Amino acid sequence: MLDDTWYTEQWAGEGSAISLEVKEKIHDFQSPYQRVEVFDTTRFGKLMTLDGLVMVTERDEFVYHEMLAHPALFTHAAPRRVLIIGGGDCGTLREVIKHDSVEQVDMVELDQAVTDAAAEHFPSLHAATFDPRARLYFQDGIAWVADAEPGSYDVILIDSTDPVGPAQGLFSVDFYRNCHRALATGGVLAAQSESPLFHADLIRAMQRDLKAAGFNDVATVDFPQCTYPSGWWSVTLGARDGSATAFRGEDTAQPPFATRYYHAARHRGALTPARFLAE
Repeated sequence: MLDDTWYTEQWAGEGSAISLEVKEKIHDFQSPYQRVEVFDTTRFGKLMTLDGLVMVTERDEFVYHEMLAHPALFTHAAPRRVLIIGGGDCGTLREVIKHDSVEQVDMVELDQAVTDAAAEHFPSLHAATFDPRARLYFQDGIAWVADAEPGSYDVILIDSTDPVGPAQGLFSVDFYRNCHRALATGGVLAAQSESPLFHADLIRAMQRDLKAAGFNDVATVDFPQCTYPSGWWSVTLGARDGSATAFRGEDTAQPPFATRYYHAARHRGALTPARFLAE
């Protein structure tokens, strides 16, 4: 919702909202799936919204993208083949290609309009698409996973919107079962799992569903995300046949690339759930 110079996203049912001061709207496109808008804000850089909900801002995107990608990639022993479902802004792709072991990244995004907006307004994110290891497909990610060859990926990252509309199927046992089949031995899945404060029941349900789909171990990492509902967000990990909490500590202590939020101690601490989530 835009009111003069303020963009406001109201969090229905929670009696709260976030507002960002806006200079101007610089992009507005109705795709077959959703309305894609981009605003220039006073303090958060460019802001992209989908159907009126915050997707990404330049100021804080690094936290979410680093915490979706690196815990999963460092949990795997040597990730070579990575699948990203969603992630149209290309921020998760940017983090994945920082790993030298990765040989191929397939990014499957339903709505090309999101990636087109990123190309125009978020060049630092979209630049990842020029890496020769990256392959972009504008297709249904649910169908992609269902059709994937067994054992074809080492890591699957679910960079989805909220569980409504086309994204709802990305939060189902059937989808997780297909992901489990598409993962090779030692494979790891990571999926954005909403706010621990607002959506604790969803996180618990996701953990149960991942186990029901065959994953050996599950864990949730949480982190601050200023512009998402409640300012607190999470990613849930599923280990195909290993541990979701064991990770390559030596490699994370001194990673061969720069991060702004993620490091070994953050990874370790983020694995410790708040008491109410463990109940």
